[in-house]
Amino acid sequence: MDETDAVIDVRLCDGTVDYRRVGSFPPQAGAECVFLGRTRRDRHPKHGQLVRLEYEAYQPLAERVLRELAAEAVARFGCLMVRVHHAVREVPPGEASVLVQVACPHRSEAFEACRFLIDELKARSPIWKRQIWADGAAWSEGRVVSTPEDDG
Repeated sequence: MDETDAVIDVRLCDGTVDYRRVGSFPPQAGAECVFLGRTRRDRHPKHGQLVRLEYEAYQPLAERVLRELAAEAVARFGCLMVRVHHAVREVPPGEASVLVQVACPHRSEAFEACRFLIDELKARSPIWKRQIWADGAAWSEGRVVSTPEDDG
């Protein structure tokens, strides 16, 4: 499958991510896999109840990285459709902050592509999460993101 043949929908959303069905589902697809990451209701032993998550992103690079990941999933797993939406700004408990949705000819590739996309999104995209507790806040630990300028 060539990236130009696949439907790719990548975006950063202002706040909560909304899941909706694909408008025109690829007719050759026999499998759809969806991962929806939600803010869980949590309690910190020192800081109390989780009030919300706040996401920040270096948007031009984040969108580029998400598009590159989608194209990589198309090439590696034969995805016919890839949708990756990620929240920026506030996401309260119970609401969704990330959506990964893929359509492939077969289920094994759909599952593999979905796992690949969420794992690599967390590892490679310049999107940062801040946890806001009833009594305090903390940035979630992550990995340093390299840019093409760092490589040369």
